[in-house]
Amino acid sequence: MERHVIYPGSFDPVTLGHLDILERACALFDRVTILVAEMGKAGLLPVEQRVDLFRRSIAHLHNVEVQSFSGLLVDEVQTRAAVAVVRGIRTAGDYEHEWTLAGVNALLDSEVEYVYFLARPHMAAISSSLVRDVIVHQGPLEKLVPEPVVKALRKV
Repeated sequence: MERHVIYPGSFDPVTLGHLDILERACALFDRVTILVAEMGKAGLLPVEQRVDLFRRSIAHLHNVEVQSFSGLLVDEVQTRAAVAVVRGIRTAGDYEHEWTLAGVNALLDSEVEYVYFLARPHMAAISSSLVRDVIVHQGPLEKLVPEPVVKALRKV
């Protein structure tokens, strides 16, 4: 049986922390589908651009696909026959948020499993909202996001 997981998020923009979680998931699972939420939290980049930038950032990975989605995550898990949902946790606040999401999703479909990766210490401070702040102040992005994202964000 193929071990296929879903890695959902707004990825607005995708960060090096997201890529670290993805690469670790790729090492454990046969296939990973990244689902980019059509309704991003901040609205920095349109969904088509977020999907494209994620695809360009993972050209080195061969067991990954990137698609957009809207609707309920539990429906996507069923439709795509995934065995679990992958999420990253950077802080205690992330843990509380993920706990709440998993609880609500369990009410909708108790069969959906979740796999959580703790952020590596050197990646824990990186978040999409922090990246957006750095953009506003025209700071360096190279240690926060992959190169295709750096180039795209310089144009925003």
